[in-house]
Amino acid sequence: MSAAVGQVRVRFAPSPTGYLHVGGARTALFNWLFARHHGGTFILRIEDTDADRSKPELTSAILESLEWLGLTWDEGPFLQSQRLERYREVAAQLEQRGYAYPCFCTAEELQAKRTQAEAERRPAKYDGTCRRLPESERQQRRSENKPFAIRFRAPEAGVTTFHDLVFGDISYDHRELEDFVLLRSDGNPTYHVGVVVDDLDMRITHVIRGADHLSNTPKQILMYQALGAPVPAFAHLPLILGPDRQRLSKRHGAIAVSAYRDLGILPEALRNFLALLGWTPPGQQEIVSLDEMIRMFDLQSVSRSNAVFDPEKLAWMNAEYLRRLPRERLVPLVEEELRSAGVLGASSALDRDYIARAAVLLQSRARTLKDFSGAGRAFFSDDFAYDPEAIKRFWKEPGLAELLEALRQRLAHAEPFDAVQTERQLRALAEERGVKAALLINATRVALTGQAVAPGLFDVMAVLGRERVLERLRRAAEHLAAVNV
Repeated sequence: MSAAVGQVRVRFAPSPTGYLHVGGARTALFNWLFARHHGGTFILRIEDTDADRSKPELTSAILESLEWLGLTWDEGPFLQSQRLERYREVAAQLEQRGYAYPCFCTAEELQAKRTQAEAERRPAKYDGTCRRLPESERQQRRSENKPFAIRFRAPEAGVTTFHDLVFGDISYDHRELEDFVLLRSDGNPTYHVGVVVDDLDMRITHVIRGADHLSNTPKQILMYQALGAPVPAFAHLPLILGPDRQRLSKRHGAIAVSAYRDLGILPEALRNFLALLGWTPPGQQEIVSLDEMIRMFDLQSVSRSNAVFDPEKLAWMNAEYLRRLPRERLVPLVEEELRSAGVLGASSALDRDYIARAAVLLQSRARTLKDFSGAGRAFFSDDFAYDPEAIKRFWKEPGLAELLEALRQRLAHAEPFDAVQTERQLRALAEERGVKAALLINATRVALTGQAVAPGLFDVMAVLGRERVLERLRRAAEHLAAVNV
């Protein structure tokens, strides 16, 4: 049971009651890839009929997150809140055709029925009280302006079967369904009528969404049939679980997409990571470019098994993408991070060429953009602290203050001031003083960067330049002399 497919038309339909999270972003990505692979259309729809919880600022945040991920839409964004009359019109059509009916049960009555069902340990579904009302009784209550909802009249027997493009053939016994609400008593639509009407009007050919929507599918297929409309193809994506195989939550890292950006994750890394949550490309490669994703994406390669969200894998993947960034893209991102973190002020004296050389030196060790303003802070600011663990490991030998001062004096006259010459001077000093070069290298690294681990010391010196190196050696020697008095 599927729509006759011409040009592929898919949609992503988030609700602006929260930010775009991992699950929604993965759904958007799979829809986008499917559309691009088939030369089709990707439509963005905002399901904002929940007036109490939907917020315009959340809609804006969702759009910004999609744009940051590079998931540009071809049509939309369409707002359901601007289509309310259309939903009411279709609900009225269904009632006229006998597929829906008014329900006059009050909220209190419905709650009492749910409570009784729970007490009797049976499914708390609507019992069909108003379904059985005589037409004269319906008209009488309407004439008295009794408030009512509109319910779909689900079949009481039979089975709805559909072929899911991920999970295969799925059947639902109609006895498990209830007469679900289309319009609430205040006239506002429910999810079911909104989604079916929009997918019909927008000519959606494939509905690609999370597996948590599987139970909604038979209800929506019944509505398509009642409207005499073609049924789109359905593909339900496996759930995303945390490393402990429990439903993904904030404790697993299920934060908003915008938060990943704030954590220094690159959009292409997050996009690649999300693509592999349930989809296996040919060859099972890990790093997949966007062009490769578009070329290879196929719903038949989407797993039925739940995907596992691994924050460590995301960090690894982000590091891989960072290492591959060309200089012209890396430098603006590093500058943006440094300014955001307050490392660079508006009147910073650092020129862009220096920032570029420092960024390239740190690039191979960074896992996120935050590392440039964190562990790499000393490359862009003189305001940095010495890591206590680095001090404990590498500043414990007596006489280090005098050794660092001696190195400072030697380096003051090193010509040229490059990696080769600075290494020669340090090793010569170590030999003269009868100490291991590693002792002086490690102590100097802490003096220059505040860290126990950093890029090669002599490359660090070459990038920092003579003036910074000499000043930091002086500062470190004075610090050591003061604490050892």
